[in-house]
Amino acid sequence: MAYHKISDDVKQAAIHLLEHNLLDLRNILDCCGFSKWMWCQVLRLWRETGDVMNHPTGIPGWICHLVNEDIDCLVQLIHDNPDYFLDEIVKLMKINCFILVHFLTTFNELEQAGMG
Repeated sequence: MAYHKISDDVKQAAIHLLEHNLLDLRNILDCCGFSKWMWCQVLRLWRETGDVMNHPTGIPGWICHLVNEDIDCLVQLIHDNPDYFLDEIVKLMKINCFILVHFLTTFNELEQAGMG
């Protein structure tokens, strides 16, 4: 079977059907379009977290580097607020400069600017 996205509400409905003995597993798999492997993953996730959607942690992708204007804004914020922690600087970047940036990126850029 080719990969296809199964919506979270279908996954929750399938779990409801099984938990309330409304359909047997074979009929649930046929009706919802699950493979046995997919069903095991959904059921495991449901039992472990109470949710059918996996919420990955961390930041996927490449490490982000800020452009010069963003770095200028960051440096200015540091000069204006030298006692702030990284999470506070990240919030100020979002509010004042409209820049969404992870605190690790902020730390790396400050280190590159010689402020680390």
